[in-house]
Amino acid sequence: MNPSFKFILALIISIEISIKVSLTTNLLIILFCIGYLLVHHTTIKKLLTLLLAPLIAAITVFATLYWFTTQPNLNNALSLSSRIYVYTLSIACVSCNTSAESLARSFEQNFKLPSKFAYGVLAALNIIPLMKHAVKQIRTAGMMRGVYLSFWSPVLYFKAILVALNSADNLAQGMESHGYREGGQRSIIAPITVKRSDWLWSILLLCLTNLFLFTLK
Repeated sequence: MNPSFKFILALIISIEISIKVSLTTNLLIILFCIGYLLVHHTTIKKLLTLLLAPLIAAITVFATLYWFTTQPNLNNALSLSSRIYVYTLSIACVSCNTSAESLARSFEQNFKLPSKFAYGVLAALNIIPLMKHAVKQIRTAGMMRGVYLSFWSPVLYFKAILVALNSADNLAQGMESHGYREGGQRSIIAPITVKRSDWLWSILLLCLTNLFLFTLK
């Protein structure tokens, strides 16, 4: 499915289930997401991580709404706690075979997202490994001078900000040297098309979600 269609579909479904309480719909969405992840070759280890990571948050919500309330409602507590798994697994379905680059390109090409914003997001994502390496270099240089820079040290962050500003200038010069002009006509290297099946799957899943949401408890 088209990356931006998947993202928007997951966003709409998440908003809808946050408005209407339906435990059965939540469970059906969770089962669908698990099946989708398995079909797309998600490993069992990664799937277990996805199921265990939100467990504490889900138990906390359940305990708050069922054990520590004067009028406990089991269905309501299970519905709200299962929403956490719906949010987690739906985002996992979006990201399982979609890279940040293809998502940004899809929004730019298919939904007319300004290229400045799309390339800015890509630049920010690509600069993260460089910043990790720069922070490691700064800490190593400090240790060689006998200065230990902890993770929450203001000096470490000040030096990291200086590195980021320098990287931003280099990035801007690099984009200009490659012919980037804001608002200028651009060719498309990697076209991302919207197929008829993208519309059909999106409409079908939305219709089924709303049908279950408003007919099942």
